[in-house]
Amino acid sequence: MDPSKSPSAPPSGWNAGEKAGMDQPPPYQDYSAGYNPAPGYPNQTGYPQGQPYGAPYQGQAQGPYPGQPAVTVQPTIYVAAGPLAQPLPDYLGYSIFTMLCCCLPLGVAALVFSVNTREANVSGNRPQAERSSRMARILNNTALGIGIVFIVLYLVLYITVFAVSR
Repeated sequence: MDPSKSPSAPPSGWNAGEKAGMDQPPPYQDYSAGYNPAPGYPNQTGYPQGQPYGAPYQGQAQGPYPGQPAVTVQPTIYVAAGPLAQPLPDYLGYSIFTMLCCCLPLGVAALVFSVNTREANVSGNRPQAERSSRMARILNNTALGIGIVFIVLYLVLYITVFAVSR
């Protein structure tokens, strides 16, 4: 650095009037008062106009547009005409009876197939409903047969034990 030149003097060719406002911040532009950078177009900022900074928004509450009805969408259920339109029996009551009174393991399995039949009927899956209904009926009949056999064996054993003991 050349000591003959003082740091307070501007360099040669420097126009002091051109850069006079460099040490001050730029002037404030009020965007909330409806400043529109492109005349002829609506507000492009996406913010409400006329509100001071930090003030709560006083516009309409969010929701459906005024005057438009609310739309409720429900799932579509296809209904066939004729004999295929009737739902298949699910044997739910029969399954609960065989589970509680006859044979618990087969009754539980029949209950599962009964519920599967009901779900397949609701969803319209006819082949799955047929398979589950048939299996529920088979398991229920088997559980009922096993229950009847055990009850008959118990009665025979009970009668023979009391007949012998008297």
